[in-house]
Amino acid sequence: MSTYLLIDTSTSRTSVAIVGNGKTLFASHHDGALSHGEALPELVAQGLKIESRIDQVIVGMGPGPFTGLRAGISFAQSFALGRGISWQGVCSLDAIANQIAESDFLVAIDARRKEVFFARYTNGLRIGESKVCQPSQLTAFDIPIYGDASNQFPDPTVFIAIAEIGTTYLQPIYVRRPDAYPAPFGVKFRPMNQLDLVPAFSIEKNAYGKEAWTMAQLKEEFARKDRMYVVGEFGGELIAYAGVVNLAGIADVLTLTVADEHRRKGIGRELLRRLIDWSRTQKCKAIMLEVRVGNIDAIPLYESFGFIEISRRKDYYGPGKPAIVMRKELT
Repeated sequence: MSTYLLIDTSTSRTSVAIVGNGKTLFASHHDGALSHGEALPELVAQGLKIESRIDQVIVGMGPGPFTGLRAGISFAQSFALGRGISWQGVCSLDAIANQIAESDFLVAIDARRKEVFFARYTNGLRIGESKVCQPSQLTAFDIPIYGDASNQFPDPTVFIAIAEIGTTYLQPIYVRRPDAYPAPFGVKFRPMNQLDLVPAFSIEKNAYGKEAWTMAQLKEEFARKDRMYVVGEFGGELIAYAGVVNLAGIADVLTLTVADEHRRKGIGRELLRRLIDWSRTQKCKAIMLEVRVGNIDAIPLYESFGFIEISRRKDYYGPGKPAIVMRKELT
């Protein structure tokens, strides 16, 4: 059987283990969020004194803060290259989940910047990929939460079992969204006015068909004073619009629609950013929205801003057309 060098630096803990013939020959760790680079070589050197023959390296690929994660992955790759052996990566959160006996729970670890990386597990399996959010948002799931906050860290000795079921990665799991995106080139954003209603209605009909707002509904929505609408125009032509309302301290996105030919250009992202900014000026503590189940364009956009699913509404868009309800904390 093979002998494995197992490494994880995805949390504030640097962990190293050597497993051979199904037995743990060495396992040790060092706690310190800023000392991965110094602690890792020392721990590996200690392990190699016990067993120097290594056939393969497995490393935790995150998610985790960039600096610490990079230290572990770079070391693992360099070690494998120097010895002419193979390496592979696994999700570090899986190595925490492996220690938990619950049937439905979250694993969350510190992501710095007052955020956490997390994933949901049901019957031992991770549901989707890892995500990032504010710690307070996790309470909406109403299920147990495990991770470094409760002194639970990735156990590298289980990396072999995780890799054997095929859940491996060759790239770091960098979940964190970029801090800023460039505004769409040539697109002007401004408050909506009465003259925008006709072109907005045209976009509405093309986008939603029979489910579109009527012109009367659009006029009624725009006339209310407790909400804000913004539009995007290109070359003097209206190409997108969005609206939000403040409902007793919770903002609700009313609509966010981009003309078909202008989608996937960052326009929806800029509109959403402006809705969030307005909600903060209104001192809203959170912002919510609904999105159709299976909307593969919109859901990743909302998740990139920190929205998380909190519930679902049956038949929200019509019979057999449920909605995902998503929420982002603003305070």
